[in-house]
Amino acid sequence: MAFARQGSEERTDLGALLSQVHPVFMLPPLAASGFGAVLAGSATPAPLVLHALATFFAVYTAHVKDGYVDFYRRGEDDDHPMSEAGCRRALACATLGFGIVTALLGTRVGVVAAVVTVPMWLLGFFHAPQFDTNPVTTTLGYPLGIALAIVGGHYAQAGQFGAEPLGFALVFLTTLAGVKIVDDSTDYQYDRSIGKRTVAVALGLERARRLAYALLYLGFVFVVLFAVGGPFPASAPLAAVAFGIVALVATRADATVATMLLVRGAYVFLAFLVVAVWYRPLAAVPLPDIGLLGPYTYLATEIAFGTLALALLVYADALRRAAVTILALYPLAYVWDWYTLEIGVFAIPLRTGVELLGIPVEEHLFMLVVPALVIGIHETVNGRGRAAAADERE
Repeated sequence: MAFARQGSEERTDLGALLSQVHPVFMLPPLAASGFGAVLAGSATPAPLVLHALATFFAVYTAHVKDGYVDFYRRGEDDDHPMSEAGCRRALACATLGFGIVTALLGTRVGVVAAVVTVPMWLLGFFHAPQFDTNPVTTTLGYPLGIALAIVGGHYAQAGQFGAEPLGFALVFLTTLAGVKIVDDSTDYQYDRSIGKRTVAVALGLERARRLAYALLYLGFVFVVLFAVGGPFPASAPLAAVAFGIVALVATRADATVATMLLVRGAYVFLAFLVVAVWYRPLAAVPLPDIGLLGPYTYLATEIAFGTLALALLVYADALRRAAVTILALYPLAYVWDWYTLEIGVFAIPLRTGVELLGIPVEEHLFMLVVPALVIGIHETVNGRGRAAAADERE
């Protein structure tokens, strides 16, 4: 059975088949399947292997079909190691393999486990030419596959759905969609020339990049929200912080370098989350009680956040503009603050007791720190984002 486009030796055929195994794209879905198993608390070998194999065959189907369409149907690629008939045979073999292991998974765990697994193959098979020409489906295809791998990997172990795997699936769907938009923007000129409507082509480079980092940020926010009031372990936000630092650096890079950084950041993100779920290092650690500072508690928080605000304003070169805005806002904030305190809307027990012009001195600082922090974040995100997009266009 020949697979290679050139040569008919077994080694050539094997090389052609292996050429469609792209580790950069193959390993994350396999890791996501394993991560889903970790979320179940314990991993039974048979369901773990079966779901991982199903994930492999689904992604392999996507790679073969994508290469087949790009070379033999669209003429986009300059070369392809597999013959046209070899691509069809490989697709048939991958589909057969997927069907066998999915059926075994359904027999072992239940029919729902198989039903949850099937969409991964559908995403892979219809990626090209159906899904990869629409801005929404071309962006969400791979992230949705990762999300399904997490949910399916968990169900294969637990035999039921859970809030934690569904939450992590949402986090990865959101963050990886952002990474995918940045990745697609590296081919902006070529995609535009052939009429391929990625998000970058549909929205333009600058707006696409803004959307990408907004999605990354939204994913990080989900991690924090689910850790504070939901099913995630307390140490999960550390993963968001680690990936967030990488994403912040990536905002200053062009699309190619940003993609490299974000892909590696996604691996770090997953690794931190695996540690957080498996070991739960902060499970027995109580929240720090800064109330121990007594009357200086409120003041200490203002100093901490004020320092952050100052750093952001200096970084964004917006110190003077922020000062003008804060001074213009201050009288309105002062009257509002004085009135709400006067009629008893809220009380501030952990303060020094020092008052200035009818309100606590901490409230004066609050009216400086909060707008400074807002302006600092705004200028850092928007000012730096516009500069990076402008540099990329040039």
